[in-house]
Amino acid sequence: MRIKVFRFVLFIVGLLFCLPILAVILGALKSDRELMTALLPVIGAGGGKISWHLLPLYPTAKHFIKLLFYTPEFFTVFWNSMKIVACILAGQLFVAVPAAFGFAKFSFRGKNALFMAYVILMLMPFSVMMLPSYLVLDRVNLMNTHWAVILPAVFSTFPVFLMYRGFKAIPKELYEAARIDGAGEWQIFFTIGLPLGSPGILSALVLGFLEYWNLVEQPLAFLEDPSLWPLSLYLPEIHLAKAGMALAASVVTLLPAVFVFFMGQDYLEQGIVASGMKE
Repeated sequence: MRIKVFRFVLFIVGLLFCLPILAVILGALKSDRELMTALLPVIGAGGGKISWHLLPLYPTAKHFIKLLFYTPEFFTVFWNSMKIVACILAGQLFVAVPAAFGFAKFSFRGKNALFMAYVILMLMPFSVMMLPSYLVLDRVNLMNTHWAVILPAVFSTFPVFLMYRGFKAIPKELYEAARIDGAGEWQIFFTIGLPLGSPGILSALVLGFLEYWNLVEQPLAFLEDPSLWPLSLYLPEIHLAKAGMALAASVVTLLPAVFVFFMGQDYLEQGIVASGMKE
């Protein structure tokens, strides 16, 4: 009986958390007149209270049609986001994976201090690192380019920390057995480290996609040309007269993140469990 009550409570709480998303999806199907009437007291100059019906009175798909077929700038920012996220994740595979494997497998002087520095950098907010990053990027003439957003994220310390825990969970006996069989260090890395450490790698990629798909501060600080902006900076530019397109764009923006999350949910759970294991 208690289990049923507990599940019912969880269902209600989960439903409350899903209501804003449901409101956005159904709001994108409302007509301009209905949205204007509902949002004018909040966004416009009118007074009074908002009147929001969850279900649209006159459903229409014209906002999606206009967005996807008659708004070329939307595709520009969409592909900007795809380019930025893809380059960041690809760069992290080449940088973070070997670094995490090295921290987990090898012992060297200053290892703990260096790893502690990684953890400290991981905890620093962007507002602390913004000025040093700006000065470095300006010095190497990368400001107002996508590389100004990509390169700092490629060398982020968070994926190293997450992947490190996954590699650390691999028994040392496997490395020793492979070495006895004549395997070299690179062979051990590709045949043992990568397959067994894949949950941590994939969970870092999933979390990375969800984070970098919604970047706001970095592109806002380093990109001046609106044609270079990612999708996360496109939405705030839409005002009340285009509220329907804003809701439709929000739905389209949400779809890749939801798809990636559900595709990598199992790996994400395994990676989080591995990252919580003690050494």
